[in-house]
Amino acid sequence: FTDIEGPVRPPPSLMTRVRMTWDDQYWYLAARLQEPDLWATIRKRDAVIFRDNDFELFVDPSGTTQRYFEVEVNQLGTVWDLMLPKAYRDSGSADNSWDIHGLKLAVTLDGTLNRPGDLDRGWTVEMAIPWAAFSDSGRNPVPPHDGAQWRVNFSRVEWDVNVAGAGYVKRNDAAGHPLPEHNWVWSPQGAVNMHLPEMWGVVQFGGTSLHVDAAADRARWQLRRVYYAERAYREKHASYAGDLAALGLASLKGVRLSGGGASWQATTSGGSGREFRIRTDGRIE
Repeated sequence: FTDIEGPVRPPPSLMTRVRMTWDDQYWYLAARLQEPDLWATIRKRDAVIFRDNDFELFVDPSGTTQRYFEVEVNQLGTVWDLMLPKAYRDSGSADNSWDIHGLKLAVTLDGTLNRPGDLDRGWTVEMAIPWAAFSDSGRNPVPPHDGAQWRVNFSRVEWDVNVAGAGYVKRNDAAGHPLPEHNWVWSPQGAVNMHLPEMWGVVQFGGTSLHVDAAADRARWQLRRVYYAERAYREKHASYAGDLAALGLASLKGVRLSGGGASWQATTSGGSGREFRIRTDGRIE
């Protein structure tokens, strides 16, 4: 893992490793997290688990940056599983009614939970997630076909703590507020924000070799540049631009922008006759 912001920040002080495999029924994930102070407090399912130290999985099977999934687990084995119809930046809200039916989960502690003074080494999370959890009412083919690629990221939230009596408390700053958490990830986001699905890594399921479609990746990133520029333009002008020059993106070759005012759409070619588009709501396809 690396820092969520990438190499501009110091590397993580604790090791995190993830492995995965799959069969026709389940996606199997295992994470090993080095940890000198095992502690956890949250026991209610679908609570905000990252207020404890946790391990997190993010999955965008369609690659549209919408209707993606998140799973968080703490050292007690408490789960928060949710679906995001849209990213928070696009006025999305978490759907906590989404549950992984048939989830198999195990948390193993190498040490003693909530007991300062002994030697803790870390903890392990193992999950077997039924593929049906990600079908999204048939929108996503599951299990993934041979060579399919999904947008995926893994995150670890780590809080600095002090010993307080027989337990732990979060370390405070000079004003008495908890210090910001550490965010360590597999694929750096470039910002302290896990909800930038276009920045997640790619997991390929099978195939004889890793398939990298550079033309498609370039097309998607050009469209994402338009998206960010339109958001900034609207903040300043209270409406969207109708041409690339107004966004300072006249040099984007092959990108076509339509609309303006209340909405917009941009399209471009990704090679091999394939066209990509992005809309006002951030959906890219």
